Amino acid sequence: MGKLQKDEAFYKKLWSLMVPIVLQNLMLAMVAVADAFMLGGMDQNYMSAVSLATQIQFIQNMFLAAATASLGILGAQYWGKGDKKTLDEIFCMALRLCGLVSAIFFIGCVFFGRYLMLLFTNEEVLINYGISYLKIAGFSYLLTGISQCYLVIMKTSEHAKTTAVISSMTVCVNIILNAIFIFGGFGIAPMGVRGAALATLIARIIELCCSVLISYKPNYLHPSMRDLLRRNKQISKDFWKCGLPLLGACLFWGIGFTSYSSFMGHLGTDAAAANSVAAVVRDIICCFSAGISSAAGIMIGNELGAGNLEKGKRYGIRLLKISFACGIFASLLMCISAPIILHFVKLTPQAQEYLKGMFAVIAFYMIGRAVNDVTINGIFGAGGDTLFDMYSLAVCMWCLAIPLAAAGTYFFHWPVVLVYACTCIDEVGKLPWVLHHFRKYKWVKDLTH
Repeated sequence: MGKLQKDEAFYKKLWSLMVPIVLQNLMLAMVAVADAFMLGGMDQNYMSAVSLATQIQFIQNMFLAAATASLGILGAQYWGKGDKKTLDEIFCMALRLCGLVSAIFFIGCVFFGRYLMLLFTNEEVLINYGISYLKIAGFSYLLTGISQCYLVIMKTSEHAKTTAVISSMTVCVNIILNAIFIFGGFGIAPMGVRGAALATLIARIIELCCSVLISYKPNYLHPSMRDLLRRNKQISKDFWKCGLPLLGACLFWGIGFTSYSSFMGHLGTDAAAANSVAAVVRDIICCFSAGISSAAGIMIGNELGAGNLEKGKRYGIRLLKISFACGIFASLLMCISAPIILHFVKLTPQAQEYLKGMFAVIAFYMIGRAVNDVTINGIFGAGGDTLFDMYSLAVCMWCLAIPLAAAGTYFFHWPVVLVYACTCIDEVGKLPWVLHHFRKYKWVKDLTH
């Protein structure tokens, strides 16, 4: 371990990958912050409705995450091996799948918005605002999957800084347009929730155009038309071997998290509003562990694909220790930032009280979340060990957290903060199981043979 601590190449690569990815994640999370504060500044119901409506995109992202995670896992190993031809075929397969998923969610949001909103709330005012948002934002969902594939392949092929630049530029455009369209300006009448949706759509168009154009620069990967239309049976088999467990895990996690929002929505508008702010803050703080997780997957995957199994194992052990430090940092950050956020956020007194309790829960939750993010999504995923994630979610989320939260919401009528704590118990509960599985080293595997 002392030798690894002196491994400058390890830390240099970790830093070069982690910082751009964390920045990218932070910038993306800032869009949600801008939506929450700008919409909340006009009407608390605007903020709550958009928070619930965007749960549809959250579910879409679960399907997209399975495809792009498979692209990232196999891509990191084949990049480490130096096999760009196979990497291009994997890229094209991910594009086909993500394009199909995006089209399905576009149709659902634009034409069946009311039915989708009814899944999350029975408050008519929130439903109507949500429908207005989805009719415009649904068009952006057509583009999201394609953009994500391009950004993932750039990270995998050592262009993480480029993804950070694209995301930063896109977010800046989104926030500026948010302010103009939501509040009105430059001759444009205030649009409220429809303005937030239109800003998102324009930002997604810019993001995709930039990604496609940059992919044609030297040393970047872009899909060949031949591979887009051709199916490689062996690549498909490898892709689905990684992807199906990831899809199961993503659906378990995504639908589970969506049900959490549903519980809060059924506890009243104050609970929904507090949860909206808590979710945004939690997502921002999680950017740090998500950045380390993505960097871990690429670093370990490169070594495993190159045949350096022992080196990949050492990297995994070191990154596990780093994840604990990240969790403690995230917990402290939550404690420090909570009073500042509570001072600036505009909520009813009751919603403010709920939010205080939710922030206290998040402070404990972040330690487990950080370790699990890095270990499950980064370390285990790098070697194709994707089944564990699905099993752990089935047990800890669906057999523990969701039944407790549902019982507290619909049967026992527990306090809002206690129900919220139930929705966070799974990350802490599965921590011993995650550490036990790590020590089996099933994730130390070359997937390119």
